[in-house]
Amino acid sequence: MAHIRHIISHTDLDGVTAAAVAWHHFKKQSPLKVTLTGYGSVDGMILENLNAHIPMVVLDLFCQKEATIEEIDRTHQPEEPPFLFDHHETTAQRYSNRPWIVVDTSMCAAKVYLEWLLQHEPGTSARCLAGMVDIANDRDLWLNQREESRLWQAMITLCGPESILTRLAFNPSWQLESFEENAAKDFIERQEGRFEKALEIISRSKDIAFVEDGILEFGDVSDFGGLVLDRLDNPPLIVAVAARRVMGDWVLSLRSRNAMAGNVVGILRDGKKVRGGGHDDSAALYFPPFYSQEQIKSSLDAAVRTIQERDKPVGTSLGDLLKAALNDKQKN
Repeated sequence: MAHIRHIISHTDLDGVTAAAVAWHHFKKQSPLKVTLTGYGSVDGMILENLNAHIPMVVLDLFCQKEATIEEIDRTHQPEEPPFLFDHHETTAQRYSNRPWIVVDTSMCAAKVYLEWLLQHEPGTSARCLAGMVDIANDRDLWLNQREESRLWQAMITLCGPESILTRLAFNPSWQLESFEENAAKDFIERQEGRFEKALEIISRSKDIAFVEDGILEFGDVSDFGGLVLDRLDNPPLIVAVAARRVMGDWVLSLRSRNAMAGNVVGILRDGKKVRGGGHDDSAALYFPPFYSQEQIKSSLDAAVRTIQERDKPVGTSLGDLLKAALNDKQKN
């Protein structure tokens, strides 16, 4: 019996582009189900597909529970190709040796997947998205070499990830139509106004800039993080933007320039109540609905303090003593 194939990917520009790559590759091979989601749901979807023997491809996301990893290890057959493609440092550090995953932190997930397809399936119809993949790569790695990457991110925010996926399925060109470009530029102009408001009322300490729910919109975080971290005098160590989602849970988007975001996720993520993942400097945490913003802020503050204490020098070492003794001897 022929099965559908389930494409599971993230909701940002990288995830949407990766899903479009998979859609174009498989569109003439099997019926396709596409789900754009976050870290809080990916484990359940993977396990459901494994139990139902539904082939899948998982992009720009990774499991949050060890039980999911164990089940994949148990069921994946050596002759089967990898089905999970990612680029996050947290994934590469622990799981890059698994045969069912391809991880490369030097490029976005869409590019990881397309490069793998071009190597193993050179006739893939997903080649038509190469230009769009370069846009997503510029955006996700924060290269700032392509103006179009911010315009496409604006389109994600304006229209939603599902609509942009539909656009790329229908028209894989990275070049925006004139009406799309006009709408994106208008959005960016209004976005700058939200940034000004956020900067006025931001909860700011020496180390943390915390933006409460309702000030910024989905898709604002990366540009706002760049504004605070790269363009302000005396920037904080980390920018955190809180947003309560429709189901009541919280997403805390984190941006940094010193691996602080990834370290915070590593400390606060427990795989049960608090989930999350991402890059060293671009990551997210998901808190249950019963958390308040004050509790989230306190958790973040505690994690940053823990990292700072952990990274402090541990006092005078034997090497320091020997070096001091040598210097004294040379002086005498």
